[in-house]
Amino acid sequence: AEKGDFLALDLGGTNFRVLLVRVRNGMRRGVEMHNKIYSIPVEIMQGTGEELFDHIVHCISDFLEYMGMKGVSLPLGFTFSFPCQQNNLDEGILLKWTKGFKATGCEGEDVVGLLKEAIHRREEFDLDVVAVVNDTVGTMMTCGYEDPYCEVGLIVGTGSNACYMEEMRNVELVEGDEGRMCVNMEWGAFGDSGCLDDVRTEFDVAVDELSLNPGKQRFEKMISGMYLGEIVRNILMDFTKKGLLFRGRISERLKTRGIFETKFLSQIESDCLALLQVRSILQHLGLESTCDDSIIVKEVCTVVARRAAQLCGAGMAAVVDKIRQNRGLDFLKVTVGVDGTLYKLHP
Repeated sequence: AEKGDFLALDLGGTNFRVLLVRVRNGMRRGVEMHNKIYSIPVEIMQGTGEELFDHIVHCISDFLEYMGMKGVSLPLGFTFSFPCQQNNLDEGILLKWTKGFKATGCEGEDVVGLLKEAIHRREEFDLDVVAVVNDTVGTMMTCGYEDPYCEVGLIVGTGSNACYMEEMRNVELVEGDEGRMCVNMEWGAFGDSGCLDDVRTEFDVAVDELSLNPGKQRFEKMISGMYLGEIVRNILMDFTKKGLLFRGRISERLKTRGIFETKFLSQIESDCLALLQVRSILQHLGLESTCDDSIIVKEVCTVVARRAAQLCGAGMAAVVDKIRQNRGLDFLKVTVGVDGTLYKLHP
């Protein structure tokens, strides 16, 4: 079994994690993890590739110092949660940025190479990049340590994606028919062909059109953290224009893209939150609300969050059903790893 110290990088959203993973076997088998979270400023997300990878390496350096491990040389696993073409375990060609990233000079390039170049530019430490994986795959593998029946990975964070174990005979890109292989679905892009048009609303269209990648990742834009607050903001603007909210007055702040953060949505939507607290969140956004306004805003947040959950559930049901059909079973018990937590699905 694996054992020893490993570094891991997790890049897939507005926050970026550096981790030290200590894998032990024998009597005290288990995994011990230390991590630190670093933010990625918008100007770096949308600057040059060199700036982005220099920032990442700067964070690794800070982390090694923080752990008292300056100058070590460790194997490194790179969780990189963007669409990639993967020809080798240690190579991932970035196909396109998603989730608000726009760093130049990266698309079409091997991200492991970009990382190694940035490490060499710093001339401070050397790391052996042994693998690049997608976060859905990483989640499934992590949960697989606890439950060998874990065969699906799901991420619902800044973006959304899933992976599952497919029969090799169905994998056209790889030789051989024996066994199974993990397939990263990139399900965030479901609907880009227009097949979701019947369930998309005018608010989804507005959010999509003003995003950095219009027409792309349409399913993700109905589900994930980067977009839910923006959907709510568009609905609140529409209701206000119709005179149903805030006495028909749209504040300048409400007109600002991204002002209604997804964390406000989940705060407002949480069961225990009293309407006074909803009003104080709205006040923070420069919105003078009545009690009726707060009730409507809470309902909007609930509907948007519930729809996201239902769309996610529908996607997951389709994946589980595909596995069931693959195996010619009447029903299937499957375990799903969601952001590192195990969920057992029973028919």
